[in-house]
Amino acid sequence: MYASYVFSPPPRAWAAVHGSNDRFSVHRIYCVGRNYAAHVQEMGGDPSRELPIFFMKPADAIVGNGSDIPYPPHTQNLHHEVELVVAISKGGANIAAEDALSHVYGYAVGNDLTRRDLQAEAREKGQPWDTSKGFDNAAPMAAIHTVEQVGHPVDARIWLKVNDEIRQDANLSQLIWSVPEIIAELSTYYTLQQGDLIFTGTPDGVGPLVQGDVVTAGIYGLDTLQHRIVAGRE
Repeated sequence: MYASYVFSPPPRAWAAVHGSNDRFSVHRIYCVGRNYAAHVQEMGGDPSRELPIFFMKPADAIVGNGSDIPYPPHTQNLHHEVELVVAISKGGANIAAEDALSHVYGYAVGNDLTRRDLQAEAREKGQPWDTSKGFDNAAPMAAIHTVEQVGHPVDARIWLKVNDEIRQDANLSQLIWSVPEIIAELSTYYTLQQGDLIFTGTPDGVGPLVQGDVVTAGIYGLDTLQHRIVAGRE
């Protein structure tokens, strides 16, 4: 006899797939910190090639393209961070870098929204980043393009503008750790699963957002992401 749930489980988080009505069911959202040298420097760090910094966002932090995103509570300094997102279709542990791309379903443009003041405070106190990174609506993301559609982007412009002002403008070739290396290293910490998403890090130019800002972000060959910051809860 099977036990019943106390209440109905919430809907599974999902991401759109370009050119299809299919949905990519999201298992976990992994993120890579400090993966562009210029961004490491602007945050006051050393851009030497140290092991990647990994952290997570909850799966239901995903927000679809074109959404209005309420300004989150407990921050006066919400920042944008445009990133290449990798969608995993085949799981595994201790994946070799030379085999890593065979685990990739596709790619998308994402924005790793960050409560920068909370992050700075946590860093100073040696505390975890959870509240600065893992809040509601913290992972807006455009539709995923499959590998069959776009291949594996390695040399493409990545950019973000707020209203009509370009804030971030770089190239994926400037990643300190490449996508295969990220997957290989991450899989030594976790057994990757179908439905995992990996936000691969942001270039320099991160900055604050305020109510009314329209954020537009892109990577050449992928769907452009757009969302607007609206009033949050009182």
